[in-house]
Amino acid sequence: MTYQLSGDQRRWQLEARRFAEQEIRPVALARDRIADPRETIDWSIIEKGSRLGFRTAAVPRALGGHGLDFLTQAVVIAELARGDSAIAKTFSQCWKWCHLVVDRGTAEQRRRFLAPFLADDRYLLGGGITEPNAGSDNRLPPSDPRAGLRLGARRDGADWVLNGEKCYIANANVGKLIFVYARTDPDAPVTDGTSIFAVERGTPGLSIGKVFNKSGWRFYQNAELVFTDVRVPAANLLGEVNSGLRARPGGSNERFSELEYPANALGVCDAATQMATARARAQRQSGRPLSDQQLIQLKLCDMHMLTEALRSYVLRLAAGSDADLARPAPHGHFLVNYSSEVIQRVCEANLEIHAAAGVDAGLAAADKLARDAFIWTHIAGDSVMRMRSLRGHLDEALPA
Repeated sequence: MTYQLSGDQRRWQLEARRFAEQEIRPVALARDRIADPRETIDWSIIEKGSRLGFRTAAVPRALGGHGLDFLTQAVVIAELARGDSAIAKTFSQCWKWCHLVVDRGTAEQRRRFLAPFLADDRYLLGGGITEPNAGSDNRLPPSDPRAGLRLGARRDGADWVLNGEKCYIANANVGKLIFVYARTDPDAPVTDGTSIFAVERGTPGLSIGKVFNKSGWRFYQNAELVFTDVRVPAANLLGEVNSGLRARPGGSNERFSELEYPANALGVCDAATQMATARARAQRQSGRPLSDQQLIQLKLCDMHMLTEALRSYVLRLAAGSDADLARPAPHGHFLVNYSSEVIQRVCEANLEIHAAAGVDAGLAAADKLARDAFIWTHIAGDSVMRMRSLRGHLDEALPA
C-alpha cells in the first residue's frame, strides 16, 4: 500500500503541528502538575482547537463537519500528540463517537446529536462502557449471562430507565453527551443483550461521582457516572435493541478505533525521540557530547527505528482504510499492540538518556512522557486480551 499526502492533508498536518508547538506544548507540563484532576483541563485550548476544526474533524461534510479521511485523521492526531498526548486524545475522543453516530444513527439522530456538537466549541462527547466489575466487554465479551456489564435499562412506555454505574468514563465530568452501553436483556450474554443510548448531561438522575486522579494523561478527564432512574427517550437508542456489542465490520467507528491509539503513540514517540536527540547533543560529559557515547547512540538509533516502523504501519493501515481495502482482521489489533510496545520502549529510553545527562533540565518533561506512555498497558483492553479475541482470525493474516 502506497500513500502520499495531498495538499489539503499536508495543510491539516502543518496546522496541527503549529497548534501543538505554539498552543499545546507551552502549557502541557503546567497542566500535568495541577493536583486536582478536575482542574487539569484547559478550556481555552479546547476552544482554540475547536475553532481550527480539531474537535469536529470527523463529522462528515454533508452534516456540517470537515469530513477528514482516515489518513488525515491519523496525521492530525500524531501532530497534536507531539504537543500533548492527553490533549490530542480529548479531541479524538469526540471523533470516535461521531463515527459511531454516523455508523449506527438514523438520519434524524445524526442531525439531532451532531448539530449542537458543531455549534458549541466546548461541546465534548464521551462513551460509557467500563464498570467496576466489567472493563473490556467490548473486546472479549463473556458468554455467561451473569457476567459483564450490569448497568441496566428497562423499557417504560416511550422511555428507557437506566440504573447502575460506570467508572473511568472519558469526558464524563465535562462532556455534554455520553453514549452509554447498558444491558437491555440481563438473561442473554452481553453480546446479545446490550444496547447503546445517548444520554445528555443534566438528565435527571444522572450524577458525576469520583474524578480519577491518574498518573498519566492528566489533562484527559475520566470519572464515574451514577444512574438513578435516569429516563432516556426511546429516540435516543442508537441502532437496534440488544445489538450494542455486535461488531459492524468495516464501519468507520471500528476502523477509527484501530488507528486512534497508534496514531497518538506515534506523536508521543516523535516528541520523545526529538527530546532525547536534543539532550544527547547538548549535554557534555568530560568535554564531549553525550551523543558520542556508544550506549547513547544505540538507544537513539533504537528510538528512531521503532518510531519510523510505527509511522509506516499507522499510515499504511490508514491509507488502506480510505481505499476500503479488505485486510485480515488481526492487523488492527496487531497495530494497537505494536504501538503499545513501541511507545513504552521509546519513552523509557528517553527517560534514561535524560537521567544519564545528570541534570534536572528536561527530566520532568521526559518523566511526563513516560507516565503518559504507561497508559498503553491497559488502554482499550490489554495486549493479551486483544490477541485472545482474535481466535479464529489469525490464519487470515498468514500467507498461504
